[in-house]
Amino acid sequence: MLIQAVGLALLAAVSPTAAAVSAVFLSNAKPQRIVVIFLTGAIVMTAIMATILFAVLQSGHLYQPAEREPRYGLRLGLGLAMLLAGAYLKRRGPKRPDPAATKNKGIIARLTARPAPRTAFIVGLLVYTPSLTFVAAVQAVATAKQSLPASIAVLVLVIVITVAFAWLPLILYLLAPHQTGRMLGGLEGWLRSHGYMLTVAALLIGGVVLAINGSLGLTGLVR
Repeated sequence: MLIQAVGLALLAAVSPTAAAVSAVFLSNAKPQRIVVIFLTGAIVMTAIMATILFAVLQSGHLYQPAEREPRYGLRLGLGLAMLLAGAYLKRRGPKRPDPAATKNKGIIARLTARPAPRTAFIVGLLVYTPSLTFVAAVQAVATAKQSLPASIAVLVLVIVITVAFAWLPLILYLLAPHQTGRMLGGLEGWLRSHGYMLTVAALLIGGVVLAINGSLGLTGLVR
């Protein structure tokens, strides 16, 4: 359970948008305060959604041996959904920038253009709206045969890993502000070029893992 949940959380942490937002916020006049508030919004969103998903799945008693088929059926369904989403995004390809639409920026771009505590918190909420990989990570915890304290501990770990692109840049900045600023600047450019395919890869990898696990579980080849 732990390995699967951590692996899916690492895939959920792949967020080019979060890295770009952190880079923008750390270039602000008061970067530490802004990034901490951004991190707070990220934690609030992921913690609330993780709690809701965990409670819903636990209420179905999918962790019990008698609920084997529904448990593995859910994993298979999530895996197929991630594979379909990844295949769709790969086929569609990244959207090309429209010069005529430069004035109509997305809501996150507009909110980060003038960083403020309130907008930073909202951006944290928006950027960390649950992804399929995050849902899959919470599912791995909720459907495992573990005690409630152990499940909560792993759930906290999943949340910490998922929001890594919100807290890791801040820690690096506190340790080495100038080097971190240059590194994030380069990372932001690289993510603009490769972030789309990273998102696709995360969906496809997670989808394959869950689809295989769900299929083997339904056929009785894994416990």
